[in-house]
Amino acid sequence: MGRNLSMRDYVARRIKELRSNYGKEGLSQEVLAKMANVATNTISRWETGTYEPTLNDLEMLSRALGVTILEFFPKNDREDQKEKQVDALLRTASGLDASDLEELQKYAEFRRARSIYKSRPKG
Repeated sequence: MGRNLSMRDYVARRIKELRSNYGKEGLSQEVLAKMANVATNTISRWETGTYEPTLNDLEMLSRALGVTILEFFPKNDREDQKEKQVDALLRTASGLDASDLEELQKYAEFRRARSIYKSRPKG
């Protein structure tokens, strides 16, 4: 992880970066909170690392921000290999309609994020 950040600090930084870089002008914490259906101070606490968002919180944020849930986690070589496998899965599923394909992709991303989330060091 960049500059020896803990997973909590990395996720906190990514939430703030994704919020600040959303669209042309970014989003305020208040607007993101409304989009994610949480209190404004919850967004603030996630961004400072005071609170650690759950995997379900990150899924909700990813949908609100229009990004994959994997955007909240650092990349590594093993993840690059798994991304190739996901790409192969999506190619195989090309006969599905768009909504089924999108849901399959989100499911695969959620499962990968759950694996990362469970294996992270605490603190």
